[in-house]
Amino acid sequence: MSSSPLSKKRRVSDSETKTGSNCSSSNSLTTELAHTPANGMAKNGSDAEIDEGLYSRQLYVLGHEAMKRMQCSNVLISGLRGLGVEIAKNVILGGVKSVTLHDQGLAEWRDLSSQFYLREEDLGKNRAEVSQTRLAELNSYVPVVSYSGALTDDYLTQFQVVVLTNSPLEEQQRVGELCHSKGIKLVVADTRGLFGQLFCDFGEDMVVFDTNGEQPLTAMISMITKVCLTLTPVARHGFESGDFVTFTEVQGMTELNGCPPVEIKTLGEFICDTTGFSDYIRGGIVSQVKMPKKISFKSLTTSMAEPEFVLTDFAKFDRPGQLHLGFQALHNFQTKHNRLPKPWCQVDGEELVSLAKEVNSIQTGLAKVEELDDELIKKLAFVAAGDIAPLNAFIGGLAAQEVLKACTGKFMPVMQWLYFDALECLPEDGAEALSPEDCAPRNSRYDSQIAVFGSRLQEELAKQRYFLVGAGAIGCELLKNFAMMGLASGEGEVIVTDMDTIEKSNLNRQFLFRPWDVTKMKSETAAAAVKQMNPSVRITGHQNRVGPDTERVYDDDFFESLHGVANALDNVDARMYMDRRCVYYRKPLLESGTLGTKGNVQVVIPFLTESYSSSQDPPEKSIPICTLKNFPNAIEHTLQWARDEFEGLFKQPAENRTLKLPGAQPLEVLEAVYKSLVTDCPNSWADCVTWARYHWQCQYSNNIRQLLHNFPPDQLTSSGAPFWSGPKRCPHPLEFSTSNDLHMDYVMAAANLFAQSYGLPCSTDRVAVAKILDSLSVPTFVPRSGVKIHVSDQELQSANASVGTVWVYVPVKRDDDSNFHMDFIVAASNLRAENYDIPPADRHKSKLIAGKIIPAIATTTAAVVGLVCLELIKIVQGHKKVESFKNGFMNLALPFFAFSEPIAAPSHKVGVQFSAVLRPPTDPSHQPLVLMRSNEHKLEITMLSQGVSMLYSFFMPAAKLKERLALPRQLNITHRNFPLENWGVCL
Repeated sequence: MSSSPLSKKRRVSDSETKTGSNCSSSNSLTTELAHTPANGMAKNGSDAEIDEGLYSRQLYVLGHEAMKRMQCSNVLISGLRGLGVEIAKNVILGGVKSVTLHDQGLAEWRDLSSQFYLREEDLGKNRAEVSQTRLAELNSYVPVVSYSGALTDDYLTQFQVVVLTNSPLEEQQRVGELCHSKGIKLVVADTRGLFGQLFCDFGEDMVVFDTNGEQPLTAMISMITKVCLTLTPVARHGFESGDFVTFTEVQGMTELNGCPPVEIKTLGEFICDTTGFSDYIRGGIVSQVKMPKKISFKSLTTSMAEPEFVLTDFAKFDRPGQLHLGFQALHNFQTKHNRLPKPWCQVDGEELVSLAKEVNSIQTGLAKVEELDDELIKKLAFVAAGDIAPLNAFIGGLAAQEVLKACTGKFMPVMQWLYFDALECLPEDGAEALSPEDCAPRNSRYDSQIAVFGSRLQEELAKQRYFLVGAGAIGCELLKNFAMMGLASGEGEVIVTDMDTIEKSNLNRQFLFRPWDVTKMKSETAAAAVKQMNPSVRITGHQNRVGPDTERVYDDDFFESLHGVANALDNVDARMYMDRRCVYYRKPLLESGTLGTKGNVQVVIPFLTESYSSSQDPPEKSIPICTLKNFPNAIEHTLQWARDEFEGLFKQPAENRTLKLPGAQPLEVLEAVYKSLVTDCPNSWADCVTWARYHWQCQYSNNIRQLLHNFPPDQLTSSGAPFWSGPKRCPHPLEFSTSNDLHMDYVMAAANLFAQSYGLPCSTDRVAVAKILDSLSVPTFVPRSGVKIHVSDQELQSANASVGTVWVYVPVKRDDDSNFHMDFIVAASNLRAENYDIPPADRHKSKLIAGKIIPAIATTTAAVVGLVCLELIKIVQGHKKVESFKNGFMNLALPFFAFSEPIAAPSHKVGVQFSAVLRPPTDPSHQPLVLMRSNEHKLEITMLSQGVSMLYSFFMPAAKLKERLALPRQLNITHRNFPLENWGVCL
């Protein structure tokens, strides 16, 4: 964890960014960006170094080259209502060169429904100017200025990317033609109530360097003939026709080594044509190469007439064409009346349908639909005046990701139109449930949300009591949306718990936190930040871990008082625990997660949908132990080996490290204790250096020599095949040298960690350490005969592997660069990689693999949470149909979206049909349990419990059974009345 918050200050002048240079003093704001990074950089650019401490999780999504390209892009975002501020927030967090906020409008009541950087005291002020100071705090590397003048052609030419929101169609077309002709990337985004629109034009010569963001594939070559190349059948290689690959370490057919990338022409295990090459001997690795792809975009005006659509919901395949016309009709309506259709006004709805038909009548080709969906267009009119936070979060996340694609050439852009709707959020009993009067504005901060759902939903939202588990990236976004929606703004409450403190690496995604918040508790800081967005929201922060240890805090009374639970967790075990609690207490659960550009949403409704734990992902592939110990062939293997080495050597103080295991002999335990506390116990820093040098010799020279003694390089298997072939790479021992930086890195890290284990002073003086090493005499190693080395996990399992010591797991502190944890792991891994001629990994990649870091980016988080909150609206409204809810998966890199109905809760029929758990009816009549058993359900009840109290069970003594069966269902036990809804029945 980073313990030093960003501390320096620097004023961003107009000269620091090209964007700001053309902003007049009356139309722009220059701000002092507090807490500029420690390297003094207050802006991005081609010469700026990337702050890996801040951007670490995003770097694992985009990569260094894409980040450098993004740091050269000036971005204009026009329109600072809810959607615009969402896009701006995500783009600023991403780390572009500069962001200019443009808006000529003044803050209104309706803006407060989703514009989270406006306050009630800001009403009547320019939206861009008010938002600028708050947005600038998000990332001190990104200068943020505001502009309220006209978007002239000259002004627009200084930007690499232009984003338009809440703009008239005429302006979109004018700006679109200019941008297309000048090579400026254009993103147009709009939301209207429950409908969203996104358009991209990145020019006629857009180059995409990586279309999917996946790690390049590698595979080992099994055989090469003069006809084709075949891969080892350990697993499906994953290559596809059209992929490009290169070859290394091929023995014999040397024409392949170092050749230009070769295109795969056939599927299956056959990779490419090798006719005409020399004879193949053995070995070889094939590696995928990401080739640049050129894409051509149409201008906005041309694309309107010849649209290409990205489907967001395959169940609504005909919607994009309908909404393409509907949004054009909305622009025409707004031009005609200088306003949007009134909420749920039938007259305006009919007029919009007429306008849409007029638009359709002049269309040709793909832009023309055979039959207009009148009801869909009417609903667009009914909710168009609305502006809700969840939809802005979803479309804003997508739009911001497109901006990053435009800046970096990373990932496949949207081609070119995307439409989305969430009509399932409307009441299940139809439009008759809402009226223009119920949805009329009332000078409330929720006016834009009331325009869509009416005042009754707003009243219900205010009463909700929700438990949010986690205040990280997803948690921060959920809290922001809760505040904008007015969740718990009345007699309700949001309880958020998170036991973690804020670290520097959190600031890139967890946007409620600032550099000066580092080391503070997440839950308390997030709660305070959300209260500033909406002071009426009641929110309480806890610092508890959810689990059996805190069930005294989160007990029956706590869960019974909740309306629902939202998970914002980063591990499966905690998710499954909360899922079990929600199933037991019959509470709705909102589940979500992200992995880079991928995200998923799952809604769990008691007795309606399956639970989170009902379906699980397949377990992660594990690395065979013998591969780790003796036969690594990839950097992932050496990193896992290095991590195991770290945990075995340094994870807790030396005097507490030895524990007796079942099967271990007392003598073995005593010898281990003696070795730890006497033989290996250092008395000085020099002793620690000596120990590190000897350990280096053992691991990277002696053990390798012993392995080659057992299995020489020319060893053959029983079938006559070379032993060192395929996935087995023949190693070679290393020779230590103080002039080798990697060797010294290992000794420095190992010696310091060893000294820390025994409470001795540490040192970083490499010159002094080198002198100690030069004076050492390392014994010559002679391989021994009779040493057994297992070549497979089966051999290892069958051998008597009694171990006398065990180490308690202590996590690697991956984000602290001062504790030598990652220094040791990186050096140990790369040394072992050198043993086996495996390409090494830099510190950044090593952190990702060894630290098991989850790649993350703010855009995906925002989009996922937007979908979560749409499901929350359905829950609060009391939706009862499983088809009303949507589970979702997305991959913004492709882009790809998939929505489906949740799987229904399993039901069983044993005389009577019931869901997963059968409970007694809530009728408090005092009928004996035996009557309920025999008359009501015709079931044999084997067990009846309330909480931890066993009321009836088949294994009770006969006298006790007779007594309990005669008891009424409403029982009074130890002076406490147990309500029937908490009873459980086992059949």
